[in-house]
Amino acid sequence: MKVTGSTSIGETAGRTGPAARRNGRAADTEQVSHIDFKMVTFSLGGKDYGIDIMKVKEIAKYSHFTYVPNCPPFVRGVYNLRGEIISVIDLRRMFNLSLEKEHEQGAENGLILRLESSLIGVVVDLIDKVVGIATSSIQPPHPIFADINIKYISGVVEHDGRLYIILDVERIFSRDEERVADQAQYAGAEVSDAIVPMAKEVTGERAASGAAHGKSGSVAGAADSIGFSFVAETLATFANFSVTSVNREWVEKRFSEWRREHGTEKDASQLTSIEDAQRFLSSFYSPFSDRFWSEEYAAFTRKLLPASAGTSLNIWNPGCGKGFEAYSLACMVKQQFPKTRLKVWASDKDLLNISTAPNLVFPQDALPRPWRGFTVSGKNGYSFGAEIKDLVLFEYHDVSHTNTLPDVDLIVARDLISFLNPEEQQKVLDDFYEHLENNGVLVLGANERIPESDRWKLTGENDMVAYRKI
Repeated sequence: MKVTGSTSIGETAGRTGPAARRNGRAADTEQVSHIDFKMVTFSLGGKDYGIDIMKVKEIAKYSHFTYVPNCPPFVRGVYNLRGEIISVIDLRRMFNLSLEKEHEQGAENGLILRLESSLIGVVVDLIDKVVGIATSSIQPPHPIFADINIKYISGVVEHDGRLYIILDVERIFSRDEERVADQAQYAGAEVSDAIVPMAKEVTGERAASGAAHGKSGSVAGAADSIGFSFVAETLATFANFSVTSVNREWVEKRFSEWRREHGTEKDASQLTSIEDAQRFLSSFYSPFSDRFWSEEYAAFTRKLLPASAGTSLNIWNPGCGKGFEAYSLACMVKQQFPKTRLKVWASDKDLLNISTAPNLVFPQDALPRPWRGFTVSGKNGYSFGAEIKDLVLFEYHDVSHTNTLPDVDLIVARDLISFLNPEEQQKVLDDFYEHLENNGVLVLGANERIPESDRWKLTGENDMVAYRKI
């Protein structure tokens, strides 16, 4: 049998840190229970189960099992996992559960478990995700919760309205003869003491050496993979940040840095609070988030504009936050094309930000010197005069909803896409494409990328990531 693919647990979508209020997705301030136990969840016979993540080596799709004669019916066979011969057990058959979906020829969902003395593969109905919970929330098992022997359940826990049965895989696959006999009687199958060491019987010492290898480099790699999946899940939970192809390159790099930074700490790869998520994302945001752009940074955007703006120029700035970005755009274009009719549509879902943005007050030195001529002095500081204010239309709006505005020449949506769920990300990118004029430009966050497409051409420089519509 071979593994035909691996399953990445969880890609979900708000935001925290300097750009926390873009698109109105402010950081959630509710108290979050302390997470000190993670489990990989899956379904068996229509019920939800979980296994301690530390017992899971990797998640994979199984196909082409190698049949081994004279084995119990729940032993699907063995396969070669990068030089290791692994036994594969169908948990549904082992516990005499109904098979919701059985692929006779296609790939099947499964886990590779790392037990004390060996590796073993299991087949399940459907892999769900990684769930983080507090140990204190786990309740003792009760026979009413499952269709399998209570001896093999370490506890039950409710999470997000679903009841998870946590399996004790060490006891399930123990070589203790009494337990195996009891398991066989309960499951309605004849189990021998040879189930777990089956790979050794088939391949001799090769399997034993493979298991030893599994406790070194390959195990570390699997732990990294599962740790990354858990980080992705917790970023979605604590920061509404969706790990997708838009930002995966940055997240993977940051995950490696995070591991090095916390390498001596227990469970270094975990994010267990909103504060952890904020620290993890601290280097994600684009330059000049929630403050005016510098003259040099504005120059990068200016190069994306047409050499001659003609009679009019339209800009869309979704997720405008407090208005610093929208005003920077207005000042930049007004300085470059003083006679061009300009309109900036700035929107955000944060009602407080969008209501105060039109009357933004700031110290004069917060603004680049060439733009200070656009300001007027007031009792509490400086604000923009009508020359700039009249160019920007602030609107309370969620960018993931229908966007009704004319076609635009430039869209600036820095650090916005990553804080939408995966379905919204694609919808909004499609919407951007439809609202851009031919050869128009979309500016994303410094650490966001659009997957290769025949619709966009990467342009920009330094921290200005931009795509031209083609």
